[in-house]
Amino acid sequence: MWEERFATPDYVFGRAPAVFLTDHVDLLTPGATALSVADGEGRNSVFMARRGMRVTVLEYAPSAIAKAKALAEESGVEVTFRQVDVLAHDWPDTYDLVAGIFIQFVGPKDRAVLFDGMKRSVAPGGLIMLHGYTPKQIEFGTGGPSDPANMYTEEILRDAFDGWDILECRAYERELREGKGHAGRSALIDLVARRPEDG
Repeated sequence: MWEERFATPDYVFGRAPAVFLTDHVDLLTPGATALSVADGEGRNSVFMARRGMRVTVLEYAPSAIAKAKALAEESGVEVTFRQVDVLAHDWPDTYDLVAGIFIQFVGPKDRAVLFDGMKRSVAPGGLIMLHGYTPKQIEFGTGGPSDPANMYTEEILRDAFDGWDILECRAYERELREGKGHAGRSALIDLVARRPEDG
């Protein structure tokens, strides 16, 4: 499905980074390491690399990776791409920042597996950043999954990162213009959390 979706000359979600990242640009520390999970066509990983971060991408679809590599080359930055199934990945490395932006392609059971791997990939004292839709997004129909069970609530995210320092967990609405994939009034949610130094 994802290979078919991305196998087009157009960038489905645009070439500019998610507004979520530009809102939190102060957290993108030059020289720090970052992992972008299921990054698609590269708009977010390339933006982080342009900010001076050392970025690794996990992505499954070859067509998305090809477009992401082209975007990185055009932008004059280096990004490490790994073609993997994130639900079967062993998450061997740790990073200063792990980002998951619109990765709501899994339901609650697989989400727990995905979040567990992502948490293991955050270095002690590092950050995890999540951005996606709340179930209210079904009413808007301007992007995202068709199943509200795939979406996040503040309770879901706070429970998933219990014991972490929650710097932000906020649901809100906003107009998005991020390619054809995210266009119009949207019900969004952001999480920024810091892994404890001793855990």
